[in-house]
Amino acid sequence: MLRRAPRPLRPRLAARLCQPQPQPPRRTSSTSTTPGTSTSPTATHRPHPPSPPAHGHLPGAPRSALTTELHFFNSVLEGQQIPTYRVVDGNGDVVQGAEVPDVGREFARRLYETMMMLPSLDTVLYSAQRHGSISFYMTTHGEEASVVGSAAALEPTDEVLGQYRELGVLLWRGYPLSSIMAQVFSSTDDSATKGRQMPVHFGSPPHHFHTISSPLATQIPQAAGVAYALKRDPARRGSVAVCYFGEGAASEGDFHAGLGMASVLGGPCIFFCRNNGFAISTPAAEQYAGDGIAARGPGYGVYTIRVDGNDAWAVYNAVKEARRLTLENQKPVLVEAMTYRVGHHSTSDDSYAYRAKQEVEDWKRVDNPLFRLRKYLEARGWWSAEEESALRLSQRKEIMAAFQHAEARPKPPLGEMLRDVWGGEEPWMLREQREELRGLLGKYGAVWEPWRRELARFEGGGRDVMHPGAEGVGVGVEEDPDEPQ
Repeated sequence: MLRRAPRPLRPRLAARLCQPQPQPPRRTSSTSTTPGTSTSPTATHRPHPPSPPAHGHLPGAPRSALTTELHFFNSVLEGQQIPTYRVVDGNGDVVQGAEVPDVGREFARRLYETMMMLPSLDTVLYSAQRHGSISFYMTTHGEEASVVGSAAALEPTDEVLGQYRELGVLLWRGYPLSSIMAQVFSSTDDSATKGRQMPVHFGSPPHHFHTISSPLATQIPQAAGVAYALKRDPARRGSVAVCYFGEGAASEGDFHAGLGMASVLGGPCIFFCRNNGFAISTPAAEQYAGDGIAARGPGYGVYTIRVDGNDAWAVYNAVKEARRLTLENQKPVLVEAMTYRVGHHSTSDDSYAYRAKQEVEDWKRVDNPLFRLRKYLEARGWWSAEEESALRLSQRKEIMAAFQHAEARPKPPLGEMLRDVWGGEEPWMLREQREELRGLLGKYGAVWEPWRRELARFEGGGRDVMHPGAEGVGVGVEEDPDEPQ
């Protein structure tokens, strides 16, 4: 239920959902009578030859209107760009005529607290990678409203297929900090991926969050398949598939394959594009010449909206309505959230090599999604400076407690990387790899100090590979009683 902003209203800012035009009436049958001819069964006349098919009635474009104007359509040059939907401005004030969701104080506070957890986590884990504690990390700086605002509009059983920056979805669904740390440290506590995935490649079946894959855009056609499966399963008719991706992924062929599959086969699916302005180092201006990603939606006949991705309430409203539309019509919906990637692409990237540092600093202050939502809450008496300080302190303590626990935990047994790769009987190539690894460990593991240190980090110290069937846990090389293990 939505309530209007408490100020004089102009015509309401519409979401401007692009939708197919109504289909024109079908052509009359070849048995239809011609004006002036008899309808009597005994009448004798030569039937008129069938008319050649009109372009507008051909199966490839059944909704296309006929025209005598020779005109080449270009939405960008003709100024027909899709508008950007917004609810609150850069200062957190409700835009005149906009509708804010009637979600209440506690929901709004939870939304903000979840968004705030992301930069707190990012600060600790980015620094941890720089100090060598973890191998890799990707931040969500600047995109908190897009991720958490959309997650808040979903149901817990909706199937999420993410890319790299959807940790906020898991946080909203109650994914514990201990599991986050276990995954980025690849420890024995990582029950979802068993320590075999890169950091931030989360997965959690209980939270309906499909495991992230490194290859770009693979989740887009997969989401179309998940949506089709939901459509065919009566027990899952109330759930939708939600696919997150960046505008860089939309340059991949899988984007077009996925939208084409979803639009033709149908199924409840929300394609959520985080357009943060950069595909690693490639700016949006060098990725496409058209009207962003949203302009591609109508070409596939899907409902489409562009939304201010730094406005948590605009994202919430848009995804809430997108979910209703996709369930009601069993057709996909495309949402393009316009935001800005404040952080580097990853710990492997230095974004100051391709963008000005001042530009990044400006975006931290202007249109900051956290600042906008905080100002909105403060204006209603739902948040205070004292609560802000207390939240930052408590979140930091929670994060560090989980961090220190995960850092002290061993990694899974070394042989775990060869298990669950193939179903059934283990193929010859895995047996061959295991034997080769056993030989290397036996030759160098006990005499080369770097290997001794690394083996000590694994549960069992490599014993499960070097001595299959051996009992007990310890380092797989001869232990020095005077050396702390």
